[in-house]
Amino acid sequence: MGASVGSSRGKRGGIVGINITPMVDVVLVLLVIMMVSSTYIVSQSLKVELPKSASSDAAVSAPTMVTVTKDGAYLFNQEPAESDEALSSLFRRAFAENPDTNLVVTADTAALHGKVIHAIDLARQAGITKFAISVSRD
Repeated sequence: MGASVGSSRGKRGGIVGINITPMVDVVLVLLVIMMVSSTYIVSQSLKVELPKSASSDAAVSAPTMVTVTKDGAYLFNQEPAESDEALSSLFRRAFAENPDTNLVVTADTAALHGKVIHAIDLARQAGITKFAISVSRD
């Protein structure tokens, strides 16, 4: 008689299939470890002194900055702007000097949201369309 594969007599056969569940568990744990450790790797920065060149493309202009203090006052490049009209004229002058002006908006945590939006709105009316908001990692 020939041996049958599916017979219930005799010894049981070994498990021939691959169990994927433990492998998936190990891969997910490794993924979580990589995700957590990558935030620490990215947050570290090296201080590098760049070499000087005699022939460079062009000087990078300093960005235009507007700061909103906690009492609602505006500072344009660290100089106080007395009114909305004065701030608007400073924005127009900065845009006239450089149409590719980048505006960095910085605000105190206690500053009103409406004051920040108003400063951005004044800059847009002056023609400035590139904005960045400065934040602290502390």
